[in-house]
Formats: sequence, structure tokens, C-alpha cells
Amino acid sequence: MRHKFLAWVLIGLIAGWLSGKIMRGGGFGLVADLFVGLIGGVIGGWVFAQLGIRSYGFIGGLAAATVGAIILVAIARLLGGSAGK
Repeated sequence: MRHKFLAWVLIGLIAGWLSGKIMRGGGFGLVADLFVGLIGGVIGGWVFAQLGIRSYGFIGGLAAATVGAIILVAIARLLGGSAGK
């Protein structure tokens, strides 16, 4: 159980960092990037399921979390104006 939690934290950190790089922003800071990545994992998992995309393992989880984090960052920027720039 503890290993899965640590894996999700790691995936969340990487996904949050990647989303900041992909969205051409500096990110929101370590804690906020972790939060964005973790919530992005939920959003990305839902989006992947709706599109019929299956993701397995670390790379699949990272892909889903990154897509979800990008969606979350895009929404935050739309609602907050210059958030994350």
C-alpha cells in the first residue's frame, strides 16, 4: 500500500512538472505542482476512460496524469488570467 502511494506521489510530481513545461509556464511551486499532478491523474484517468484509452504501469499513469494536469492548468489559467506564468 505504501509503495503505491509513493508511486502516485512520484507520478504526481513528474506530471505537475511536465504540465508546467508543456504549458510554457514556470509551474506553481513544488506543493502546488504535486497537487496539480495528483488531481490531474484523476482527471486524466477519467478522460482516458471516456475516450476508451487504457493506460498501464508507470508510463501509462504518467501519461494520464500529465494530460489531466495540462487540462487542469489550462482551466486554472482561463479562470485566473495569468496564473502560472
